[in-house]
Amino acid sequence: MDIDAWLWWLIGATALGIALVITAMPELGMLAVGAVAAAVVTGVFGGGAVAQVAVFALISTAGIAVVRPIANRHRSQRPQLVTGVDALKGRQAVVLERVDASGGRIKLAGEVWSARALDTDRAYEVGQEVDVVDIEGATAIVM
Repeated sequence: MDIDAWLWWLIGATALGIALVITAMPELGMLAVGAVAAAVVTGVFGGGAVAQVAVFALISTAGIAVVRPIANRHRSQRPQLVTGVDALKGRQAVVLERVDASGGRIKLAGEVWSARALDTDRAYEVGQEVDVVDIEGATAIVM
């Protein structure tokens, strides 16, 4: 049994697709797309070996050249929506009970939180506004 060239390209594309799923490397996906394009050139248009390899190389390279910068840009961006304790960092709060290195209470985002001063030599009195710099467990670290 003689297998046509387009079928070999599809087998290669399938193997690259499986490798993509296992490794999560987007480059393998672009190689798989190139292999499918080579299979189309062979099966539909009857392209020879040179045309097959040229289409595979051209489509794969173009895909990698386009997708890689987009993927890098998305990877380097911070998430747009910050939730949980990360959303509280950097916010202002009002001191309800004197806050020093040993503790105190603040009103943060409408809730009462235990708090501790970041600077151990500093104390904040009732009514003062403070900035939340970190959250450790259920305690806000303020300055």
